[in-house]
Amino acid sequence: METIIRLSAALGIFCIMVGWEYVSPRRIQHISRKQRWPVNLGLAAFNIAIMRLSLGGIAYLSAVTAIDQGYGLLNWLAAPKWLSIIVTLLFLDFAIYCQHIVSHKWPLLWRLHQVHHTDLEFDATTAVRFHPLEIMISMLYKVLCIVLIGANPWAVIAFEIILNGAATFNHSNINIPLALDKKLRWLIITPDMHRIHHSTIPTETDSNYGFSISWWDKLCRTYIAEPQQSQTTMAIGLKPFRELHELGFMQLLLLPFKALRKR
Repeated sequence: METIIRLSAALGIFCIMVGWEYVSPRRIQHISRKQRWPVNLGLAAFNIAIMRLSLGGIAYLSAVTAIDQGYGLLNWLAAPKWLSIIVTLLFLDFAIYCQHIVSHKWPLLWRLHQVHHTDLEFDATTAVRFHPLEIMISMLYKVLCIVLIGANPWAVIAFEIILNGAATFNHSNINIPLALDKKLRWLIITPDMHRIHHSTIPTETDSNYGFSISWWDKLCRTYIAEPQQSQTTMAIGLKPFRELHELGFMQLLLLPFKALRKR
């Protein structure tokens, strides 16, 4: 049931964002969907299948087990339900922010994470462009965080929905009025804010790590408000990977096992 809820919410948000992109795009894309989407959506389907056969549902089950066994800080303190939900959501969001930074700084994890950044355009499908090993490592990391904090199980489900939905939203090629974008950034990550993270300029790639809440980047001084180039003309991706023939489905699966290219 937990998996059905998450996948239904993710699919619904994805369809909304794709429709919004079609009606009101922020950028003109020079690489067609036919060239990119089979790769991105192929990775998404492959990752769903692998997770279903291996670690599917483990986040929720680990939270239930933590409560049953009395593991984790919130269970030790016997925190009220409302507090455990709030702490779980904030703690997991900050934990993912930290993981994202480490994925950029530690070469071993960057080998996997670079797959996400090799997309030459930026739209809702970019949000699901991940190597399966990174997805599995991320899930195990979340399980560790869930057990340490003694996370509320329902908050874990809510967090997974928020994380997937926020990632789809802030990777979308949607046009939001600049005045509204500025107000939204007080709390959440907007597409204009996260697009900077997908710039080919290394200092911009290594910024704006958040996925849902914008506070962490601002508090930890990893926030860049505007790119050096304009939002509509800035180059997307990584400088060493500019050829589509290097970015096919199989090529991306094998990419982490090849020599690292200097950014």
